[in-house]
Amino acid sequence: MQRKAYVPGVAALLAALLAGCTSGSGSGDTAEDAKPGDSGTTTAAAQPGRYLTLPEPCGAVGRGTLDSLLPGIRQITDEDQREQAYEGESTLTYNTDRKVGCRWKVESTDATDHLLVDFERVVSYDNSVSDDSQATDLFATKVADADLPEPVASTTATATESASPPATASGSPSSSAAATDAASASVSPDADADTESAAALQPRLLDGLGDEAFLDDELTSAGSTAQQRTVTVAFRTSNVIVTIEYFEQPTALGTVPDSKEMQDRAQKLASQLAGAFD
Repeated sequence: MQRKAYVPGVAALLAALLAGCTSGSGSGDTAEDAKPGDSGTTTAAAQPGRYLTLPEPCGAVGRGTLDSLLPGIRQITDEDQREQAYEGESTLTYNTDRKVGCRWKVESTDATDHLLVDFERVVSYDNSVSDDSQATDLFATKVADADLPEPVASTTATATESASPPATASGSPSSSAAATDAASASVSPDADADTESAAALQPRLLDGLGDEAFLDDELTSAGSTAQQRTVTVAFRTSNVIVTIEYFEQPTALGTVPDSKEMQDRAQKLASQLAGAFD
């Protein structure tokens, strides 16, 4: 009889406790989830990036392209070593969903060449910032770090503008035209062509490659006479940033790696990779 009287009392106590916990939990969740000024409503999260995966980097560069970028690869007589050179080596990464890369290194009788291809998928962890916006900010930092120079103005235009006398009411049109012609003639066509060519090869922003892109070109000395050049091409397409680093050091002392040739090869590869994303 005592046990029958005791059980209903415990059940009533448990029911009261459960009712209190349920009521408290509900009000607590509402206060925690609601943001200041939201009045309990939620804001739509920013759009995710276009790309959710990354390509396999060591398979992203075709053999024909590797033959062009790494001429020494065709000089490898051992078939197994040549195959290994074509395969490349994956770079160390701790999250292959976010960042992957591959590098190649080939030595030849003329030079040692290195190639690095890196893919990075940018993800924003802020619901108010899209993956594309986060990638745009990250790419802007890469451009700033590259410290690209200001574009070089045309030598002919600069010389003509500086040598032309100011127009006056009493000035003779024929004498003014003669002065302009003389200023233009004073600039050597060969010198002007050399300047234009150098300006075209300087580090710069690139058009028509992904959503935005840039090229960097750095020539450094290794020791007293050896010259080594590194050409970097980077571009962003939606929330993926692709970086190509192409390095060459000739074996002959005093030989300077050809800037135009290396830039053309690196840009061609960048165009191929950008096309694969499209």
